[in-house]
Amino acid sequence: MSSNYRRVKGTRDLLPPETAVWSAVESTARSVFGRYAYREIRTPVIEHTELFVRSVGESTDIVGKEMYTFDDRKGRSLTLRPENTASVARAYVENGMGNWPQPVKLFYIGPQFRYERPQKGRYRQFHQVGAELLGDASPLADVELLLMLDRFLRELGFEDLVVLVNTVGDEASRDHYRQRLVDFLTPRREALSEDSRRRLETNPLRILDSKHAGDREQLAGVPELVDSLSEEARSHFDQVLAGLDAHGLAYRVDNRLVRGLDYYSHTVFEIVSQDLGAQDALVGGGRYDGLVAALGGGAVPGIGFAIGEDRLIDLLPEAFRQEAATAVPATVVTVGAVAPAEALALAEELRSSGVECLVELAARSLKSSLKRADRHGVRQVILLGDDELAGGYVTLRDLELGEQRQVARADLGQVLQKPPHDRGTRT
Repeated sequence: MSSNYRRVKGTRDLLPPETAVWSAVESTARSVFGRYAYREIRTPVIEHTELFVRSVGESTDIVGKEMYTFDDRKGRSLTLRPENTASVARAYVENGMGNWPQPVKLFYIGPQFRYERPQKGRYRQFHQVGAELLGDASPLADVELLLMLDRFLRELGFEDLVVLVNTVGDEASRDHYRQRLVDFLTPRREALSEDSRRRLETNPLRILDSKHAGDREQLAGVPELVDSLSEEARSHFDQVLAGLDAHGLAYRVDNRLVRGLDYYSHTVFEIVSQDLGAQDALVGGGRYDGLVAALGGGAVPGIGFAIGEDRLIDLLPEAFRQEAATAVPATVVTVGAVAPAEALALAEELRSSGVECLVELAARSLKSSLKRADRHGVRQVILLGDDELAGGYVTLRDLELGEQRQVARADLGQVLQKPPHDRGTRT
């Protein structure tokens, strides 16, 4: 096949039955987030470049190295969104959500785009599930968000989760700590990696998150941000931890945890799975009380998270995956001289009652039809012959057990909606 007709590097085709797993994950997200009164928002995948430069930060790797940016036909600089929090904040301001009852709770599901080296669990078109809470500065809003996130992951079947939490303080705290950090690292500058030397000038807090072995050595004995917290910032974090304790949510304070984007303040967090190994966290997020103001929307506090859906699905517990990717439950097959049109009519009856099914529309031998059903992963085959038509029943064959029985046609929809072990005695 010509390279012009192959998918773009860093993208992929999601095919059945894997798409059923994706759908189940997203349905779980909608269900859990809905219980917390979050409502879905869908922002454009294309935004003005300045939105991300202003909000994410010109010194970040995302803006400096990873964005898909281009000029349109009128010379305007546009970017495929590399993350969605900035877009949600822009939508909040542009659509006057500040006049809505506060807080505004929003969630999103969709693709993002970054130009980075493709690897397991990382793609240039990747997908995120995220939530944003705007208009509530309470530490309990941080707690509620983490409780919702924990509930979502547990309903997917995750158990081996570690919640890491920290505070990056308010602006005064970060300004004070930034200077202490620069004073500590400047004499060690030449021993730092190239990226960290650049960050020392632009965003020194990001050096704390470096995975470079040499950088980790130079960070030994580095001052802790917690020692630079203002009284207000320390009180906010103490209340967050007290709330997590009150609800029994296990966590670990990680004083080195920072987030890579400029808009974060106060609480930041990550949730990692022990199955991830050296890969990045499964979930990351935090508070961003200055973001909406930076976009011209006034002093509106916010907190949110984003989940890398691609990695999340790679790590799904097998029980959830198996249940989501179940095979088509039934297929209708004609026997003898019965016309395929009769099979289609029966299939439509079943679909009207909520049963998912296939139908054999070509005139084939019974043996051939059963082989095709088996290839589709079908367990239940509905046989429709002259006797069945005359008697108002069907023959229901279980390919897995090699058993069959007669079922009244009027009862078939209800029977097929039950789990296989509840479908009655087979004869």
